[in-house]
Amino acid sequence: MSPAVPRDPEALKQLITREVALLRAAAGHTAGVRTSPVPRAGAEGEEPALACPCGGSPDRCHSCPDDSGDHDPWACVCAALPAIPVSAALLAPVADDNGRTVDFTIRAGNHVRSADWLDAPDHQVGKRLLDVRPGVEGAGLLDALKDVLHTGRSLRAYPVDYTERRPDGLHRTKLLYEAASCAGQVIVTWRPALNPAELMSLEAQYIASMGWAYFDLLSGEVTWSEGLSTIFRTAPGRPMGLLDLCDAVLLDDVPRWGRLLRALFDGEEPPATEIRFSVYGDVRTLHLVGRPVISTDGTPWAIHLIARDLTSQIRSRQRLAATRRQTERLREEVAAEHRVASALREALLPTHSSEIAELGYAVAAAYLPAEEEAAVGGDWYKCRALPDGRILLAIGDASGHGLDAVARMAQQRHALAGLAHTPGSHAGQLMTWLNELVCADASAQTATAVIGHITDDRDFTWSAAGHPAPLLLRGGSATYLDFSHRGPLLGMLAGEPYETATVGLRPGDVLLLYTDGLVERRGEDLFDSIESLREHFQTCAGLDARQALDSVITHYAADELADDTCLVVLEVL
Repeated sequence: MSPAVPRDPEALKQLITREVALLRAAAGHTAGVRTSPVPRAGAEGEEPALACPCGGSPDRCHSCPDDSGDHDPWACVCAALPAIPVSAALLAPVADDNGRTVDFTIRAGNHVRSADWLDAPDHQVGKRLLDVRPGVEGAGLLDALKDVLHTGRSLRAYPVDYTERRPDGLHRTKLLYEAASCAGQVIVTWRPALNPAELMSLEAQYIASMGWAYFDLLSGEVTWSEGLSTIFRTAPGRPMGLLDLCDAVLLDDVPRWGRLLRALFDGEEPPATEIRFSVYGDVRTLHLVGRPVISTDGTPWAIHLIARDLTSQIRSRQRLAATRRQTERLREEVAAEHRVASALREALLPTHSSEIAELGYAVAAAYLPAEEEAAVGGDWYKCRALPDGRILLAIGDASGHGLDAVARMAQQRHALAGLAHTPGSHAGQLMTWLNELVCADASAQTATAVIGHITDDRDFTWSAAGHPAPLLLRGGSATYLDFSHRGPLLGMLAGEPYETATVGLRPGDVLLLYTDGLVERRGEDLFDSIESLREHFQTCAGLDARQALDSVITHYAADELADDTCLVVLEVL
């Protein structure tokens, strides 16, 4: 039975250390042991003597003279350069009058080109380095080669962003240089920092947000791809070991990370798993796949890990889920608001009283929401018989939408209902009082309204506050009622007196009151829209109140209303 997987980083690091120590001890029993020191040509700090690769035998090297005792070892090196698979050259220093090295001469080179636009070294033999590679000084390579020449320290994987201006424009490539000196000469090789296969691998890592790691458990060497270094934001060449990763794993995910490593140490190929790491305070979720490298005796001696960063996908899913939850909450709030507002509207805007019909009039009314799912607004109407025998006929529009608009609509409608019972009051006075009420409320917005009275003599006396004029259909012709007396919006000017106008009604007349939502159209002049309504209302000649109302609603049902609207049709019987 396998031991329990640690649940904290320190215990897990102890487990890793113990497993690696056991593995190295087991591998050490079968490892070969060198019993003699590595041969070297000279004492420590001395340059090794350069020997001819052919051993001085003229029948083995065509570059050596027949007298093997007088052959030039550098000629053998020059002859061997074509066998090097990367760009290579032998450089001889060029000194100024003071003995300082200022340049190098290319003594020999091979045929390998490190870039399509760079010449092969063998085409530059005998030329100065600065003449054929003018970008080496600006890239710092010239000073690095001088340092190799004078100190004897070799150059390894020295990166150079080589830039050169050529007749067809600027060119740049990243090269890696290796160099060593011997007997006053410098042999140097260079290659592209990335070959095509490496470039494709790197692009694939960036596109897929992935990377790989190789952990040699015996030597302790760790190799990371650039993609993994990008995920963990580590500098190239400074990978994190297994112990370092234990410190980066989120505490809740330590057991999962431990089970993955436990399986790899046991030589198994565990299933892929998702583990979260803290990268400079940012939590990254990685999809990890591991595979052990097994020796012939079945012992794992190295570990391959492939990681894919799922952080962006997970965060996108979280944002989408949050958006869905928020949308659902909004939908529920809208539905609740709709139910409340609909109940309020049914209570506040009841159908007309049967008393109106007894007085010789037929009334039909309707409310049309701009949005079916949010049938809430500030449009209202009032039609009722008053104790003095008159009929109160009014319509209005409180600005806004939602429950706030419904509340303002209720306030204005109830205020009018109370004011209308004031003995001897006329429509202009009611409008003036209603305006004072709206102006006195600091939180209130502006509103429009038409308030009128129908007397026993069938005279319609009405007042308007920024509202469209009613339409009168008589004898097959529809006309606007004169609204030259119309006053400003309610809530606009305190103390403003509102005037009235009177029109006599006849049997068969049909009166239409409406709010501006019916005639407001984007990109269309308001007066043109009102004229279109008048023309259609004129076609309703001969229809009763309900039929005329239905005709108007049907005519505008196909249009997208820009605002809620309310309609009242009164027919004189």
